[in-house]
Amino acid sequence: MQTPVEAVEAPQAVDEGARRLRLPPAFASLRYRNYRLLWFGQLVSSSGDWMDQVALNWLVVSQLYDGREAALPVAALNACRLVPILVFTPIGGVLADRLERRRLMFTTQAAAMVMAFVLATLVATGLVEFWMVLAIALGRGVMLSFNMPARQSLISELVPREALTNAVALNSATLNLTRVAGPLIAAIFFLTPFGIAGAFYFNGLTFLAVLAGLAIMEIPRQPARARQGMLSELAGGFAYINRSVVLRTLVILATVPMVFGMPYQTMSAVVSRDVLGTGGEGFGLLTAATGVGAVCGALTVASLAPEARKGRLMLVGLCCFGLSIVVFAASSWFMLSVLAMAAVGVCQQIYLASNNTLLQLHAEDEYRGRVMSTLFLSRGMVPLGTVIAGVATTVVGVQWALGAMASVLVVLALLTARAAPRVRDL
Repeated sequence: MQTPVEAVEAPQAVDEGARRLRLPPAFASLRYRNYRLLWFGQLVSSSGDWMDQVALNWLVVSQLYDGREAALPVAALNACRLVPILVFTPIGGVLADRLERRRLMFTTQAAAMVMAFVLATLVATGLVEFWMVLAIALGRGVMLSFNMPARQSLISELVPREALTNAVALNSATLNLTRVAGPLIAAIFFLTPFGIAGAFYFNGLTFLAVLAGLAIMEIPRQPARARQGMLSELAGGFAYINRSVVLRTLVILATVPMVFGMPYQTMSAVVSRDVLGTGGEGFGLLTAATGVGAVCGALTVASLAPEARKGRLMLVGLCCFGLSIVVFAASSWFMLSVLAMAAVGVCQQIYLASNNTLLQLHAEDEYRGRVMSTLFLSRGMVPLGTVIAGVATTVVGVQWALGAMASVLVVLALLTARAAPRVRDL
């Protein structure tokens, strides 16, 4: 069995072309050819994913339903994207440990591309119906459930141990950039004669970038792993996490903030309307500030030296994440709220990137897919937190609700620093 250190040793060396590049420290992992191929493909494909998400919702509200009738269909559409993640992500983690991760990614991305072109053709020909949209959204959710654990687990095969923090953080920064680029591209398509169908066709084409990158990667064949039944391997993954105090704590630190912290994304619209009185344009600025902060936070982590204490960085990021939300909840001054949301984005990414890196560093290779699947499974808990925040808002108001929930994160970070020195000193 591999040790955690051996599990993340990548076979790749810096290629000669990249060796001559003078890359800033935040982009150091791009010197590794395989990672560079994955990064570029994900930059293009993830932009398409965000563009597709916007276009799907706009298709429902602009063409398939009118006015208030669209609210329930939009909710059903997004549920069809979310439910498969909750159900199939653990299975995706098992497959990521059973199969060659690059091949699994290629298969899921190719299937998603086919569904994108099918939807584009249905819209372009006027044959699209709502049940078709739901079926495609469901299929994409399943493919995403299998793709995410494989994609995250693959990163540690593409860079050496000392570059893993940089690679994970740069990956996170890229995803946050695509959250801005994708919707902007979708909006441009909506203004052209190509319309929504053009956006879907363009999304289909973006998959070619990641498929091409995966196809030309040079990764040594991994040794065959002994296989058990699917349920046995699934249970074995959870048992493996439970046996390790470090992994168990890291998973808890990944899950709790999804429930008590991440609902700020939804509830900030309520704050903008009821507390700040700024309307839609103010909400847009608050959201943009979070996105800018998130990119800065991820690049900050990417710039750190490999020997940096990531456990302390994670706990500081988590504590400041909670404190920033508390400031945002308490603020009635718009500019302070904007600064607080920027700080929320910075601290959120510092905590998330550090947590992700530590999970990969301390998971043995044969379990890494299943360990990383818990990370994405925990993110499926965000809707639960949003429900809790919504109920609390009706009782005590949005400011007290957000502030109280964020305070849980501060307490969690402080308790972990005190009670779990092994995690603190990682």
